[in-house]
Amino acid sequence: MDEILEILAKDARISAEEIAKLTGKRAAQVKKTIKHYEDNGTIVQYKTVINHDLAKETNSFVRALIEVSITPQKDVGFDYVAERIYSFPEVVSCYLVSGTYDLLLMVEGDNIQTVSNFVASKLSPMENVKGTTTHFMLKKYKEDGQMLKKANNRKRLNISY
Repeated sequence: MDEILEILAKDARISAEEIAKLTGKRAAQVKKTIKHYEDNGTIVQYKTVINHDLAKETNSFVRALIEVSITPQKDVGFDYVAERIYSFPEVVSCYLVSGTYDLLLMVEGDNIQTVSNFVASKLSPMENVKGTTTHFMLKKYKEDGQMLKKANNRKRLNISY
């Protein structure tokens, strides 16, 4: 991967001038390269990783990983079905994977019932969807290579018999 992309992937807030110092390139060339990557879709978005446990959000939400088995369509394979699925606003991420299922979805909703309703009323009834398995996320330890700081240092209770 291009060294400018590698640097931006680790820290999207770094300036073109700092990247120029790290790479030995001119700042103007770095800016031009970044603009090119933005224009051609290589750089899709700049993102902040947020530890929601520490943000103390009043509007909490539920995330779920959903395994989806699908029947690929003739001449378009998995792409057509995947596009229909990832078009739903509840779907945050969609990946084609190898293994016992075909697609892995990250889905968000206001509560467990919202995610359950999405699976029951929108996802499962779709043509070409053979089956789903839903895993609700309980806790996040690491995201995008960043370890998330713990919200508090509560220890588990000792179990005695």
